[in-house]
Amino acid sequence: MSESSEWSVERLEARVAELAPGSRELETIRESAEFDAYQSDKDRPARLRWAKLSLAANRKLQCDSSRDRAGMLTVDFMLRTWIIERVGPDDADPDWNPEALAADTLAALTLDPGQADAASTSWQTLPIEQIRELRRHKNLTRHLDRLIGYLPPGPGRAQLSAWCEVRGRLP
Repeated sequence: MSESSEWSVERLEARVAELAPGSRELETIRESAEFDAYQSDKDRPARLRWAKLSLAANRKLQCDSSRDRAGMLTVDFMLRTWIIERVGPDDADPDWNPEALAADTLAALTLDPGQADAASTSWQTLPIEQIRELRRHKNLTRHLDRLIGYLPPGPGRAQLSAWCEVRGRLP
């Protein structure tokens, strides 16, 4: 592939569609599209289109391990949060809907805040895989302090607020 940053969004969308899942080229396209989504000189529709392209490339990457999947989801959650903050939420589009992002975040977590908090008190004595699981949860919740303000009061917001409190104590 030639320098993807010189390609149009249409050309990159077509390229992502034709690439096999797990292609290394997807990460290059994801990064390039994310960069363009962050550009404040672009209008809202253009930024959203570039962000959608970045998400599409990210979601097409193969995730062979829970670590890889957590990394993919962290990138997804961070970009979606950034768009909600800087470009604006959109209740009609699940990628830019704060409540959908909150639900996706909760679905990605395998522990509840109480379990994570209890494990964090003696994390140094835990087996390495449990420490890694706590780190995955810390990474998967790193966007929450920025998302909370966009959520209406309710059980989902309360659970995510609990995660915000616990997150600082995770290894």
